[in-house]
This record gives sequence, C-alpha cells and structure tokens, in this order.
Amino acid sequence: MVDEDSELEELRKRRAAQLQNDQIEQAQLQKQQEEQRRQVENQRQIVLKGILTDEARERLGRIKLAKPEYATSLENQLIQLASTRRISEKITDEQLKSLLKQMTQSKRESKITFKRR
Repeated sequence: MVDEDSELEELRKRRAAQLQNDQIEQAQLQKQQEEQRRQVENQRQIVLKGILTDEARERLGRIKLAKPEYATSLENQLIQLASTRRISEKITDEQLKSLLKQMTQSKRESKITFKRR
C-alpha cells in the first residue's frame, strides 16, 4: 500500500512538472508571436510613413479609430501599391480621400438583393 502511494505521488509530481513545462512553453510561444506581430506592425507603419503625407496619416489614424477593419484594408492596399512601385510620390490627403471614395463605391456596388415571392 505504501509502495502504491509513493508511485502515485511520483506520478502526480511528474504530471505537475509536465504541465508547468507546457505552460512555460506556451507562454514563450505567445511572447514570440506577439513580438513578431509588433515587428510586422512597425514595418507597416514605416512603409505608410514613407508613402503618406502627415495629413493623410492623420486621416488614416482617425479612420482606424472609427473602423479598424476598413483602415486595415486601406493600409494593405496602400502597402501593395508601394511594393509594386505604383506610387511615385507621397499620397496627399486629397488623394487618400479619392481612394476612400473608390473603396466605398466598390463596396456599395457589390451588394446582393433577394426577391421574395
């Protein structure tokens, strides 16, 4: 009986140690992922800073506060334009407004309506 109790206690200790190691590994993985996400976001901001005027960046920041998913979509589009070298100079606030209008028009046109009988 004493032998079984000591074996059971040993198994419990091993299992507790394994769980602790798993938690440590998971925390390290989360920390690495967060660091990678921060690096990607920093790179995005550097690119955007290089292709937008100050006024355009301010407008994009306000859009990000109001509609984050919309701003992310716009940022991705701008970064793609920059990476394909379609942008020769910094985008002004007026040009950004024009891009925004184009994006909203294309979204409005893609609505689907259903006719019910």
